[in-house]
Amino acid sequence: MKPVLIICGPTAIGKTKLAAFLAKKFQGELISADSRQVYQEMDIVTGKDRPSGIKIHGLDLVKPDQEFSVAHFVNFATTLINQIINRGKLPILVGGTGQYLKSLISPPQTLAIPPDWALRRQLEKSSVLELQNRLKKLNLLKFKQLNHSDRLNPRRLIRALEVVQSASSGQNLKPHFNPLWIGLIAPKKILDKNIVIRVNQRIKAGAIQEWQKLIKKYPTNLPSMSGIGYRQLPDVKKWIIAEQQYARRQITYLTKIKEINWNPPDLVNLVKSWYTKSSLL
Repeated sequence: MKPVLIICGPTAIGKTKLAAFLAKKFQGELISADSRQVYQEMDIVTGKDRPSGIKIHGLDLVKPDQEFSVAHFVNFATTLINQIINRGKLPILVGGTGQYLKSLISPPQTLAIPPDWALRRQLEKSSVLELQNRLKKLNLLKFKQLNHSDRLNPRRLIRALEVVQSASSGQNLKPHFNPLWIGLIAPKKILDKNIVIRVNQRIKAGAIQEWQKLIKKYPTNLPSMSGIGYRQLPDVKKWIIAEQQYARRQITYLTKIKEINWNPPDLVNLVKSWYTKSSLL
């Protein structure tokens, strides 16, 4: 079982800073698990951090008009983890996209189901309500398993329809890794304050100018342009509120992962002990 250290938590909690510290301590390399930072030209709003002296992978993988799914991330990260381990380094996943992290450690068979382009073309003009009703009719349990956001997202609904119309069982595949999950969390007031500070910093850094360039170059209905910040700009207050709401959703999702060690008091020794045992497996 290959060791993988995972640093997760809500936005504006300090994940990358902690991951960089541990990378220096344990000779690690970082892999970003952020579904928005994979896009080129989308730097300021997404808050790409590049810690000095530390390798970080997973940024700028595709253009804003190119597709990048959970399956793409799992394939990319799995290959990269093997390369990092072969270099004698510790792979450290860092990010708040819980679905990326969970699918990497326990990949569902649905990741192997390719896009059904004919079905997508057939359904792309359907309303959200029509997609919901179709999914309910085909597989009510699958619809109930979707969270509130997914039920309102036409792309997610179409993907769910692809999956239920496939012959795959949807069971999880055998995991390949020995993960140590570290989660960072803070009270709501502190997170909200951190988010306000960070959004204002990004505005000063040129977030609105970046958004203006992108909307001139790319259609606003692209998945990449649906990211928080790009969808709310130029209204900064709406952006702040959306980030705060997103932090709540991240916490809700991540707290369901029982393996996460939240704010461990003796973090360095915890990682050291786990990493030593992993090398003996």
